[in-house]
Amino acid sequence: MQSGRERKSDTCGPGVTETESMTFLIAVFLRLGVTAFGGPAAHVSLMEDEFVSRRRWLSREEFLDLLGATNLIPGPNSTEMAIHIGYRRAGWRGFLIGGVCFILPAALIVTLLSWVYVRYGSLPQAAGLLSGIKPVIMIVIFQALWRMGRAAMKTRALLAVAIGCALLNAAGVHELAVLMAAGITAVFIVRLPSRTAAALALPLGFPYAAVSLSATAAPFSMAALFLFFMKVGSVLFGGGYVLLAFLRADLVDRWRWLTEAQLLDAIAVGQVTPGPLFTSATFVGYLLAGPWGAAVATIGIFLPAFVFVALSIPLLPRLRTSPTFAAALDGINAGSLALMAVVSWRLGATSLTNWPSLLIACIAAVLLLGYRVNTTWLVLGGAAIGLLFLR
Repeated sequence: MQSGRERKSDTCGPGVTETESMTFLIAVFLRLGVTAFGGPAAHVSLMEDEFVSRRRWLSREEFLDLLGATNLIPGPNSTEMAIHIGYRRAGWRGFLIGGVCFILPAALIVTLLSWVYVRYGSLPQAAGLLSGIKPVIMIVIFQALWRMGRAAMKTRALLAVAIGCALLNAAGVHELAVLMAAGITAVFIVRLPSRTAAALALPLGFPYAAVSLSATAAPFSMAALFLFFMKVGSVLFGGGYVLLAFLRADLVDRWRWLTEAQLLDAIAVGQVTPGPLFTSATFVGYLLAGPWGAAVATIGIFLPAFVFVALSIPLLPRLRTSPTFAAALDGINAGSLALMAVVSWRLGATSLTNWPSLLIACIAAVLLLGYRVNTTWLVLGGAAIGLLFLR
């Protein structure tokens, strides 16, 4: 195992300074933040390609362990993956660089779109952009699922766990419940005592208790805005559509800070811009209090992710050295990939529906699999085709 300083010094290759190494790390995560379209599954796929296949900063097994860990804590999974990877590469400075640089491009883009929305009363059309990007993203996801699946499915039993998780999630079972079942099943597979499995499941129930706490009505203020989004970031599992339910209950129904149409526009902005979907909070904050509101809402919803990752960092090595938790983590990794596969199937069903999208997907597959073209260029190329020909 290399020391933190050694890891830093080889970020750009031999002979570079630590400052140059940090600058390179910033550039990598900023570029990823600009090109990471398509939601958490796509973001994870892009990170796997960038940091495992190309740069080899992590082994595929290490990457899967981080993915399993992020699925067990609230907040945006792809942002938490960026934070974890930054920490693995450059310690606590990398911890901040990974998260902030992945979030920042999306937050700035959403702030700009919010200004346009407030000034002109509508959003720029993004249908063409998405039509070109989604087929490329599907190929990236399928490739990552294949590579990570080969590493995660160590036994036939784990493959069976993954299939069961996919069926449960497709039937509507909540993502966290699926992951709990995967971990407990994997523990039973290695024939550990049932009370050990129960002890593993117990702490995972706490987020549900937090979710059940209803917010109290309050007049608008910056403090109320920050505390609301910090609460959401602290308890939210399940991505953008679950975020919609949370925001609607308080901001539209209970407090009437937003209209239904404004909230739907906020979710749409989070989906059509690169980076984490949670930047919908940036849009909401801007509508309510301008640029400062956007900043406060963004910090509020993402701050818990940094806290949860910081708390989980010292636990991961211990989990792998414990046979019980190692088995559970193997099951959770299999379940995480199953959830990713279900999301990808649904995305593919809405993305690959006509001959232009199928043609773009085929070209992307040839360039990615046959010529190893960087995914950044593929995404940008898909976006350009969409803007030029699919509007």
